[in-house]
Amino acid sequence: MANQEKTRPHLDESNQIEKDNDFHLILHNDDYNTFDFVIECLVEVCEHDSHQAEQCAYITHYKGKCDVKKGKFEKLSHMKNKLNSKGLTVTID
Repeated sequence: MANQEKTRPHLDESNQIEKDNDFHLILHNDDYNTFDFVIECLVEVCEHDSHQAEQCAYITHYKGKCDVKKGKFEKLSHMKNKLNSKGLTVTID
């Protein structure tokens, strides 16, 4: 039993930092925006390269949604607002 207690992870600063970054920006599929427009938005707002943005657009189209960014809530919230203002459906989980 004593050995099990030594191997349990403890909450420290590094674990707290990871927890603060545990939010995901999720792009949802719609029937309105073109692939090119979605790709342009992901490059501009999320700072994706064109290849990454294209992959996210295809995943979103075929699977219904895609995790396009991971990070702190405040940063993702800003990105979410920008993407929503462009007509994309985005949530934070």
